[in-house]
Amino acid sequence: MTTLTIDVDIETWPIAGPFVISRGAKREATVVVARAGDGTITGRGECVPYARYGETVAGVREAILSLRGALRDRTRLLQQLPPGAARNALDCALWDYEAKRSANPAAQLAGRASLAPVTTCYTISLGTAGAMAASASAAVARGMPLLKLKLGGLGDDLRLRHVRAACPTARLVVDANEAWTPELLPSLMAVAAEAGVELIEQPLPAGADVALEGRRLVPVCADESLHDRAGLEALGRRYDAVNVKLDKAGGLTEALALVAEARQRGLKIMVGCMVSTSLAMAPAMLLAQGADWVDLDGPLLLARDREPGLRYDGAQVHPPDPRLWG
Repeated sequence: MTTLTIDVDIETWPIAGPFVISRGAKREATVVVARAGDGTITGRGECVPYARYGETVAGVREAILSLRGALRDRTRLLQQLPPGAARNALDCALWDYEAKRSANPAAQLAGRASLAPVTTCYTISLGTAGAMAASASAAVARGMPLLKLKLGGLGDDLRLRHVRAACPTARLVVDANEAWTPELLPSLMAVAAEAGVELIEQPLPAGADVALEGRRLVPVCADESLHDRAGLEALGRRYDAVNVKLDKAGGLTEALALVAEARQRGLKIMVGCMVSTSLAMAPAMLLAQGADWVDLDGPLLLARDREPGLRYDGAQVHPPDPRLWG
């Protein structure tokens, strides 16, 4: 393959109300869009730099542009950049470019059958127990049967009980974003089990999660504790599932391999996302096929999405139009 040109756009998309997790709140999503092309055909990929991993918009932009004159194919890209947002944007741009150049869908290039719609979680931001219960009830009324509750540690027992009382039939997963402590873990896990929670994402800080070993009343999912395949061995006996995100893994190429190896190890799969547009969600639709939980609601949290975007019917996410990606 010949050397491809690279361009980068930085875009800001307003969030529909504040998005709040244990580490803070934000009202807009800043995304970096990489474009890779040959002068006739151009592929696009979107990423979200994440401060939790030391990433910045400027740093990601610089990393992408550092490959000008050296970008050729996805295999080489795995060695040229480490896992992270910059590699994700370029990897997904290359998938899009290859699909357009070959006139074959990205799913077919990945050896998969045509994509089917999937049911996504809908995220309820961290807040008071009453506010979260009201937001959860409203989401269920809008056709969201699977809710993902952002939790924060103290007071999570009340949050869980209030949401369950307000939404007795909803499926629930929770994401503590590393906010629980070993002291809180037993009681909060017991309340989660009582509330019928299906999965708890990253309750303890990455690297300080030994308390998860042993019997778990509710399955636990690694998010911040896992990026790519290299981190699977370290999960040990502490996790039952992994949250695979393109921005963490460094693109669709690595993420597909990560899912395959995690399955071989007996781990269940959640496919997750950052708050971003449909361009970032589209490649993840390949991963979402057959996943145990899908969390691709990023565009639903925005005040507006790009056009064309993914089609959402309530919680049903439909495969991307080729004009968007792939």
